[in-house]
Amino acid sequence: MSAFLGEVIGTMILIIFGGGVVGGVVLNKSKAQDSGWIVITMGWGFAVAFGAYAVGSISGAHLNPAVTLGFASIGEFPWADVPVYIAGQMLGAFLGATIVWLYYYPHWKATEDKGAKLAVFSTDPAIKHTPANFISETIGTAVLVFGLLAIGANEFSQGLNPIIVGFFIMAIGLSLGGTTGYAINPARDLGPRIAHFILPIAGKGSSNWKYAWVPVVGPIVGGILGAQFHQAVFVTGSLNALYILIGILAVSVLIARFSNTNNSNDLKRNESI
Repeated sequence: MSAFLGEVIGTMILIIFGGGVVGGVVLNKSKAQDSGWIVITMGWGFAVAFGAYAVGSISGAHLNPAVTLGFASIGEFPWADVPVYIAGQMLGAFLGATIVWLYYYPHWKATEDKGAKLAVFSTDPAIKHTPANFISETIGTAVLVFGLLAIGANEFSQGLNPIIVGFFIMAIGLSLGGTTGYAINPARDLGPRIAHFILPIAGKGSSNWKYAWVPVVGPIVGGILGAQFHQAVFVTGSLNALYILIGILAVSVLIARFSNTNNSNDLKRNESI
């Protein structure tokens, strides 16, 4: 089996389990309906683990363009193979989403909530705030890629790595998933969103293309930043990356403080008028 096909199959498995657990929780008349966020994060964690078990020995089981690009940015993966991997991931995500649609076929008509239907395929922010949503996806993916490199630096019993990564994905979902649904994977979000747009889903609404760039660009930026930070601190031993991080956080705090002050002043002016 080629690496391309490995990424197709692995990402398809990822979406079957990941999209499948969301469908079970949010679609009407599912026996798993309303079982909650813990179930969703567990489902996505196992989705990554089993996708990795299936094709890890074939392609390395990136299953995520942000991982592929992050690894390539530090020389851990050849740039020449990046387009092939991303193409496989996108195709696999689309196929997986199509299978989820078929699996839940009668439930689409039974579900009136258009947002719930879209949630089975792709993410949407809890509070629409584009800069904050972008930052959430960037940070979540930076933590993902940094963590994958850190996990890879440790020795585990043979065959244990994928399940460790699965628990790591669950941890990200529990701690950092509440704001945007933690796409942290451009293929995971864009491939199924295209499927939502194309498939004849009963009573579906908009595919929300206005937001679609956030779970694509944010994870790409985050993946590269996470890989670069790990490389700088743990491989080269430089503290410059840490200083830059502290500087970025300081500037972010100042911007947020200034923005809140202006908003408060505007509110007071409006109240006085």
